[in-house]
This record gives sequence, structure tokens and C-alpha cells, in this order.
Amino acid sequence: MIIKSVSGIRGIVGDGLDPLVVMNLAAHFGEFIQGKSVMVGRDSRVSGETLKNAVAAGLMGVGVDFIDLGVVPTPTLLFNVKVSNASGGIVITASHNPLEWNALKLASRDGEFLSKSKAKEFFLLEKKLINWRRVGELGKREERKDGIEKHIEGVLKCDCIVPSEIRERNFKVVIDCVNGGASNAYPEFLKRLNTDVYPIFCEGNGNFPRGPEPKPKNLALLREKVKEVGADIGFATDPDGDRLAIVADKGVSLSEESTIVLATLAVLSEEKGPVVINLSTTRGVEDIAKRAGVPLYRSPVGEANVVSLMKEKNAIIGGEGNGGVIYPELQYTRDAMCAMGLILQYLIERDEPLSQVMNTIPQYRIVKEEIRMENKEEQMRFVERVKKANKCKKMDQRDGVRIEEDDRWVHVRISGTEPIVRVIAEAPTEKGAMNLCEMVKEQGRH
Repeated sequence: MIIKSVSGIRGIVGDGLDPLVVMNLAAHFGEFIQGKSVMVGRDSRVSGETLKNAVAAGLMGVGVDFIDLGVVPTPTLLFNVKVSNASGGIVITASHNPLEWNALKLASRDGEFLSKSKAKEFFLLEKKLINWRRVGELGKREERKDGIEKHIEGVLKCDCIVPSEIRERNFKVVIDCVNGGASNAYPEFLKRLNTDVYPIFCEGNGNFPRGPEPKPKNLALLREKVKEVGADIGFATDPDGDRLAIVADKGVSLSEESTIVLATLAVLSEEKGPVVINLSTTRGVEDIAKRAGVPLYRSPVGEANVVSLMKEKNAIIGGEGNGGVIYPELQYTRDAMCAMGLILQYLIERDEPLSQVMNTIPQYRIVKEEIRMENKEEQMRFVERVKKANKCKKMDQRDGVRIEEDDRWVHVRISGTEPIVRVIAEAPTEKGAMNLCEMVKEQGRH
């Protein structure tokens, strides 16, 4: 099975996503970009090297040069595409999916994932014959080792981050990279900021020792390590390093929603401008935007959708409640390295522990559930039943259905990355959020 969406092409390796399929996809992309070179990076998954070679064969086979950045975080690859002369980029990663999955994420020459319209245009090409090139017309292969360094330098130049101040503070930080693509890059970034770094799961061997999503339930060892060493903060990423989760100074996991909340606070404390988040992100960001006197807009879920609306509204910060922060001064993609810098800078400005900072932020309880459904038609019927049952309520139907009430909301949507229907609800209490989830699950089944 292969899932195609605005988030790329992903599937289980050997069960739909095999080297021949990947080679052909890469060849189509090489023709689609109408350029001379594509920059490629991957996370640390065991299947990554095999699929990277398939990508190389596809690109070079249609006359496009293959520029190999090796194992790097997704935002590192995208940043390097942006600042280079490459005609596009491919990231080989299934992000938060389990180890048996992998994927291709496709980027334009601007270092941004393909928009919804461009992705649709690309998928139409798959039915066309590939124009394989003859000897003398084949692409070349090049390896580059400076991708991580360029990304670090870019983050350190951001206006909202003052490296000298962070270095002087000498933070104590624990970092958990789930042995993924950020295992080298993010500890190195923290060292450059003169933090005392305590890395865990940073071997980069592709064997995920915990659940790949940086959710509180998967971060027990990080919490223990933060308490053990008396750290100021603990950071955790997913396998490709675009999402960031946080453990506070007392060893308490924060909801992954807290990352975009803190990053928004950090940026709005320095400048004022519009904020964009997706339909499944905490209302806490709305409260912060209202407090700062700036407009907030919501997009359908998916990084490309958030980026599109950010450009339209000229947003200065945006992202998603899964730990994804997009800071357009650096680049239009979720970037955990940038998010770490913004949050450390904000802690300096507040001059108090993160646990105390969180006491000043509006608190909600969010519940995220998944309903496994292999059949696409069944998924659509489920969502339609929920819409019909709530037709008299305030609804947003741009991405499934989001039902909003006075102090709570619930969002039901078909996942673009897994064969599931997602049900996400937020309320002042956990019980209230759970009740909303149960309500729509019951509606969807009948």
C-alpha cells in the first residue's frame, strides 16, 4: 500500500514501496522539476540507503545530477536546497511513522514542500513514459558534507535568536533524537550555543528505542534524565527532526502543543504580525495572538497548507500542534533546530524556569485518537456521518470537519500519512475533551 498526499509518497518498504517504485518516482520528479540537479537527504532508517540508491538511479537516469547530503534532518535538507542552486529536493523519510515505513517528500527549488496543486500536477505525471537518457546524457553524483553546518549558521543568524546571550546563560539541556536523522545535527547545534548537552538516543543508527512520535507517553527516559542531571529543559524530536517536544525543568512532559505556543510567544515578544496554525492546533495560540493584538488564521492540516496560508497572510510565525514550528525568516518549513533556539532565547528573556513560564500560559487539555480504517470509502462515510450529525453547529469543512463550541472544539479528518481517521478534541478539562471524542466516534459509526 502506498499513500499519496500533500505530505509526499509513503508506504511500507517491500509492501508497495520498493526500490523500483522509488526509482520511477524519482525519475518522474527529475523530469518534473525541469532543472539540472536535485539535493537528497534521508533520516537514519535501515531502508534509507537502499531507497537513496534507487532515487539516485532514477534522477541520474533522466539526466539530473544527484547531490547527496547524507543523513540529515529534514529541515537541514530543505534549508540547503533554499540557499543552493539545486532545482529541487527529496527527503527520504517517513517522519513519525514506524520503522517499517519510509517515504519520499518532494521539495521545490525554494526548499519548500510541493503545494497541494503542484503535488497534484506531479502525481499526474506517473502515467507518462519516462524519458531515460543515453550514455553522455546521464546525471552525475556528488556528495556534500557541509549541510548541517550551513543549517546551524542559518539558525544562529535569525533576528529573534541572540547566540551570545544564550552562550552566556550556559543552559543544561538533554536532547533525545530517537536515533534518527537529527542525532548528529541537534547535539552539535546545542554545543555551539555553549549548553551542557546530555544526549540520549543520539546514535543515529535507525533503531528507534521508543515510539517515533515525540509524545509524552514515549519520553519516559528523557523525563528521568532531566531530573537526574537537573537540566533546564529537555528536547525530543521525531526521526526526521522537524518536530520538537519539550520536557520542563522538573521532569514533566509538556504537551507537544506547547512547542508552537512557546515559539509564538518568543517571536511575538520581539515583533508583531499575523500567526497561522492548522485546524488541529491548540486554542492556546489563539489566546496568545489575541493578547498580542495580532490576527490568527487556521489552515487545513499539512505543512504545505500552513505554508501557503502563511504566505498569503504574511505571517511572521506559524506551525502545527504536533511540535512543528515554521519561522519564515529562516525558511518555510517545520524546523526543530530553529524552535530550540527560539525557546532558549525566550527563557532568557523571561529569566525564570520553564515550569514557572508555563504557569502564565493558558492551559487546555487536548486528546488525540486514531481509528484504523483501511478502506478510503469507509473513512469518507465516517466523516460525512459526523458532519450530518452536527449540521446545526459551527463547522469548518476545509479538512474533514472541525466543530467548534464556546470553549472547546473537535476535529475529525482522514490522515494523509496513515490509513486512519484522526479525532482530535480540546477542552478546559481532559474529561471534556474525551467526551467530545467519544461523541463524534459514536456519530461516525452510525
